[in-house]
Amino acid sequence: MKRTRTVTAAVSLSLLLFFAGSLFAQQAPIELTLKDAIKLAFERNLDLKVELYNPAMAEADIRRSLGIYDPLLSLGADYSRSSNPNSFTLVPLTVDQYSVNAGVSQLLPTGGTIGATATSGRISNSTSYYTNGIDFSVSQPLLRNFGRQNTELNIAVARFGKEGSLERFRTRLIDTVAQVRRDYFGLYNLREALAVKRTSLSLADRILGETRGRVKAGVLPAMEILNAEFSSATREKEVIDAERAMRDQTDVLRLSLQLDPSREILIVDEPTRESYQVQEEQALALALANRPEIAEQRTALKINELQRRVARNLTLPDLTLNANLGFGGFNDRFASGIEDTATGGDPNWGIGVQLSYPLGNNVAENDYLRSSLVLEQAKTQLQSLEATVAKDVKAAIRLLATSYKQLDVTSRGRAYAEDRLRAFELRNAVGLATTKDVFDVENDLVTAKGNQIQALVDYNNAITQLWRVTGELLDRQGVKVSERQADPLYESAK
Repeated sequence: MKRTRTVTAAVSLSLLLFFAGSLFAQQAPIELTLKDAIKLAFERNLDLKVELYNPAMAEADIRRSLGIYDPLLSLGADYSRSSNPNSFTLVPLTVDQYSVNAGVSQLLPTGGTIGATATSGRISNSTSYYTNGIDFSVSQPLLRNFGRQNTELNIAVARFGKEGSLERFRTRLIDTVAQVRRDYFGLYNLREALAVKRTSLSLADRILGETRGRVKAGVLPAMEILNAEFSSATREKEVIDAERAMRDQTDVLRLSLQLDPSREILIVDEPTRESYQVQEEQALALALANRPEIAEQRTALKINELQRRVARNLTLPDLTLNANLGFGGFNDRFASGIEDTATGGDPNWGIGVQLSYPLGNNVAENDYLRSSLVLEQAKTQLQSLEATVAKDVKAAIRLLATSYKQLDVTSRGRAYAEDRLRAFELRNAVGLATTKDVFDVENDLVTAKGNQIQALVDYNNAITQLWRVTGELLDRQGVKVSERQADPLYESAK
């Protein structure tokens, strides 16, 4: 019995340790590096996934447009009865006709169409006989709608459309990565600010204890305790506010990365303090080559140029070549009729051209003029976008320079505030400064520390902004976007 109790207790203890360990593992904080944060955003961010559906749908548009080359199969069956007068007996003659047909046609890249049709039928009146035939036909436009460019216009537009949607995805991805960097360093800022507030609270509590002792000893008046208590309570409130702000920012990052809400996030990487050198001409060249907005506008320009060329072709007359070749057979036996057709019996053929041209041709001419205006508009939009990008790059370079200078200014400000606080603490110890004076100077130090932390974060955000406006942010963070990025979504929808 005793042994059974021992075993039961051991099992219970093991289960308790297991569940306790599981609970601890679930609550373990996430040590998050900046690289991991960006990787998680790329894989999990819901807004990015929403944007990725657009190139997947564009892939469906491409496959749909390629359907113009799908062979068209046709099948048919007919029956008819007619009464024709007999010129000799004047008695109506009833004729029954049965026929079936099968055909296939195929669009050509030149804009033409080829086809083949096989027919087989039976005609029954006073006698019965079978008809069989096979016909081949070709129709080819020679002016309007001639050539691959006109035939595959929608295919090309769909492909360019997918390129544009991928560039829009890259734009959203760049903005997301930039925001993740800002949120990451923002959380670092609030974490460090909280540490400063807690240090300030510890100092206030120490000064409060010293003040109470000195008041009790009769060195200071009793009102100094009130000043110290008010300052301590104020700093405690600041700590609570800083904790709330840090938790709010943690939730922002957690939502963006789709992280477990039950686990805390520990920031691992610190912002860089190294000087970042950049040449304006090089940065401008990178922006014009890498910005996805410019690439998207250039893709739109390609679409407009293609549509203008097609519209120009549509102003030409419609001249179409038609040709056909066929073989047939008539026999009172079905098999013999098939044999006659197969051996080329009763051949027939024809060839001709068809010309049509609307007088004035106002529809085609104005479509061409409109496409020319749209093209010029797209060129102007590209020029405007390039000018805006150049402005953004110059502004980002200036912001980077001033942000780096601010690092030195805030470092000097913090050093001065620390020296000043030490001096006032010494003066307070000998009665040359009040407790309120010490707290006022300590407030200045807290502000100086906060300014230094903020300046460091601002400098790193300035680097982020420069990489964003030059279009190199994804490369800098090791994020690659392929042309087939959205294809798995298309395949999964099948």
